Amino acid sequence: MMSQTASLFLLQLSLIAVVLVLHTYLGLHIIRRTLIFCDLVQNQLAALGALVGIALQVRYGSPLSYVLAMGGVLLGSLLLALIKPRNREIPREAVIGILYGVSVVVSIMVTDKLPGGDVHLQKTLSGYMEWVSWPLVLVTILVYIALLLFHVKTRHQFIALAEGRLTPKAERFWDFLFFLTEGIITVLIVPVAGVLLAYAFIMIPAAIAVMFTRRWAGGVLLGWSIGFVACVIGLGSSYLFSFPYSPSLVLSLGVFFIGAVILRAGLRQKGCQ
Repeated sequence: MMSQTASLFLLQLSLIAVVLVLHTYLGLHIIRRTLIFCDLVQNQLAALGALVGIALQVRYGSPLSYVLAMGGVLLGSLLLALIKPRNREIPREAVIGILYGVSVVVSIMVTDKLPGGDVHLQKTLSGYMEWVSWPLVLVTILVYIALLLFHVKTRHQFIALAEGRLTPKAERFWDFLFFLTEGIITVLIVPVAGVLLAYAFIMIPAAIAVMFTRRWAGGVLLGWSIGFVACVIGLGSSYLFSFPYSPSLVLSLGVFFIGAVILRAGLRQKGCQ
């Protein structure tokens, strides 16, 4: 029979394999539109919703906790879609950074008066991978399949959005749907992975992919492949050396990103010779 450790390892790898597909695809959109911190805002707002639930004596990771987290990302989706400065002196990324800062401060204020508030705040940052179960993996797979089908069907509109070919009114509508999609996957992954790893999932594999290809399908495949290998190594090191799950995976993904930067620079230099 499979040992409990091996079973948990397989569970976590299964979840990561599913998560990385959609995260890499959305990450490509985020990077090409230079909305670098929008996912961090959604992650933090999802965490804030869960922290508000804790303040209301709702167990973290319970169904009601997920509902409150969804409320946070729904608010974030509206704000990110509607607040778009017309003044060129104020970049959109500045607004996103302000929203993130405010959400972090509110999270700190919510947990400040709670018993063990610092522990709850830390849990939203680092997640708790031991919560992974086959029912959670199954729910995640079903939701991600639905979202992938939605993005496949509407890919022309989202690609037009990324390339700046939509009217302002249509842009706001598709912006909201994009951020809402991003928010839904955030709600599913933040309680397990935490804010930092959830952000790493969506940014690092996509950032590696765009260094080597401009194709959407090729970028998803490349980002998923490299991201999954990095996560296997990170997860394995966390088991072998008793490191925390999320920091181990973030560090492994970060090392692969640095390696990709060095490789890309080497290829560019070789091409110039």
